[in-house]
Amino acid sequence: MTSDKSLSPETIAVTAGRPPFGPDSALNPPISLNSTFVAGGAVGYGRYGNETWLALEEAISALEGGKTLTYSSGMAAVTAVFSTLPVGAKVVASNQGYSGVMTLLGNYSAANRLQVAFVSITDTDQVIKELSGATLLWIESPTNPGLEVADLPALIKAAKASGVTVAVDNTFATALNQKPLALGADIVMNSVTKYLAGHSDVVLGSLSTSDPVHFKTLEDARKFNGSIPGPFEAFLALRGIRTFPLRFQKSSETALELAKRLSAHPLVTRVRYPGLPTDSEHEKAKAFMKGFGAIVSFEYAGDGAQTDKVCESSKIVTYATSLGGVESLWERRRRWPIESQSVPESLIRLSVGCENVDDLWADIDAALHAAK
Repeated sequence: MTSDKSLSPETIAVTAGRPPFGPDSALNPPISLNSTFVAGGAVGYGRYGNETWLALEEAISALEGGKTLTYSSGMAAVTAVFSTLPVGAKVVASNQGYSGVMTLLGNYSAANRLQVAFVSITDTDQVIKELSGATLLWIESPTNPGLEVADLPALIKAAKASGVTVAVDNTFATALNQKPLALGADIVMNSVTKYLAGHSDVVLGSLSTSDPVHFKTLEDARKFNGSIPGPFEAFLALRGIRTFPLRFQKSSETALELAKRLSAHPLVTRVRYPGLPTDSEHEKAKAFMKGFGAIVSFEYAGDGAQTDKVCESSKIVTYATSLGGVESLWERRRRWPIESQSVPESLIRLSVGCENVDDLWADIDAALHAAK
């Protein structure tokens, strides 16, 4: 069963990636546990394709609006993009993005594999200036964990005018809030581990593109770098997508309410959430985003040790790294040595789950006071 592109995302999430309908046909695709295929077909070998990957890829393709490849992790998908660049190519990327990507780019730069220009992604003029001589513009928006918002329409337009390939990490916003391919981007990356799968039980990544040349290059990178997803993980992720819009809507609504309450809390010095009218990113974000997501970052009125105590004191919100699951998680991001030095020591990234908002608030408020 395929999904009509005119359907709403909620319907697409439920219908895309189903097997063809017929008498006694299965409603869900099978878990294809095959590494070997009889010669003469389109697959050829288990590292080149899998029935279960394809079903998941069809679902993500329908949401993002471009043909999709899945990978063994979000970082595997990111690495696939960078691996296709020639030695010495210039990459422009945010100076306050996901620490794993920043570390990878830093390593490439140190090894003279790539030239990397780290920029403030909110400074549109600075980003456009750095596009001179660039091969790739890597945009993460909103950024992790500072929730900075890039002016996607302006940056994509400028990059394309300069012949620069544009890749967008859409993990925080998801296809429900923004469609980078429709704005002209070449590649969209998702950490499927997060909102798409949504249950903190798989590690997967995806790349979507509308360009057949990019697709073939990225497919070859997956084949020959060996960064393939497991069929069981793909099956779980596809099952997660069925409820993705419902989970994401609930979490986003709760995130906005918690952001409002945190803004008025005496032990919180700053709240970062683009959905707040008072947030510096709000006007820019609402110009092209349909919603603002389910991540709230805020700064505690204390030092690093006290902020750690906040995260350790919660009973409902789990102190853990990751995001996008049905359960709420938080952590002090600077506890990780590879985190950007621009991130404040007392910043807490809160991934809002699907629990009751008042239960979450009571837990958060108690934890904030427990550290004083």
